[in-house]
Amino acid sequence: MAKPLMFLPLVVIAGFVGAAFISMETQDPNAMPTALAGKEAPAVTAAALGANPTFEDADLRDGTIKLVNYWASWCAPCRVEHPNLIKLRDEGVTILGVNWKDKPDQALVFLDELGNPFAKLGQDPANKMGLDWGVAGVPETFVVDGEGRIVTRIAGPLTDKVLEEQVAPLLAGEGE
Repeated sequence: MAKPLMFLPLVVIAGFVGAAFISMETQDPNAMPTALAGKEAPAVTAAALGANPTFEDADLRDGTIKLVNYWASWCAPCRVEHPNLIKLRDEGVTILGVNWKDKPDQALVFLDELGNPFAKLGQDPANKMGLDWGVAGVPETFVVDGEGRIVTRIAGPLTDKVLEEQVAPLLAGEGE
């Protein structure tokens, strides 16, 4: 009777490893949960970036769904997602940008080179606003409803797949 019990810890450990593996294979790594979902967006404290219009709290509560995108000039995935931000802007989506932990002159060069997809823009060089919003790295994008509540958070670049599967339904009002 003692010998079968001897293998019980191995069976339990194997079960946990299997469950972890299945979880890794089935969950979307871009879908990072946020404690802010369904809550009012934290205060906008971004400073001006060059001559670009700076966004403020009222811009989040104008009755339209919008994206708040955290980005940096030194961020390679931010370069990858940038054409999709331009495409969204051209389709009429309002994108508010927060330049995160970056040097203002380098951020402005980035926008001059690749284009500015942001309706309004601010900078957060010391990560003050980013901490309030729970930003862990860039790029990160928040979908905010017209009342200023965070609908969801997307960690990583807005690829075609992410736009189609996660962002488009929310912009169409299907995923709220």
